[in-house]
Amino acid sequence: MTQQEFEALIAPDRLVLVDFYATWCGPCKAMHPILDALATQQQSIVDVVRLDVDRYENTEPVQHYRVLSVPTLILFRQGRMLWRESGVLSLDTLTEVVRRFEKIEAY
Repeated sequence: MTQQEFEALIAPDRLVLVDFYATWCGPCKAMHPILDALATQQQSIVDVVRLDVDRYENTEPVQHYRVLSVPTLILFRQGRMLWRESGVLSLDTLTEVVRRFEKIEAY
């Protein structure tokens, strides 16, 4: 995905949570069911998108956002980064983050 395609993906006026992951990463594998549950439970509020950092076509967004460790989760609205965290997070934590930023406007 080019940077331009990525920017179009994160442009909507709704929350978009991007999971920068790698297929070989154990913590990333642990996050997948958590992110699936979040996507189901919060589907009216947030879109969850996964981006494999090892795929050549994803190089531009990975470099642009300086993703150095996986998993890295970044929450966007209207193309603006609202929140960022690396590592394994619980469903409760992610739900709290989504709800905290649900009503906050992007800058």
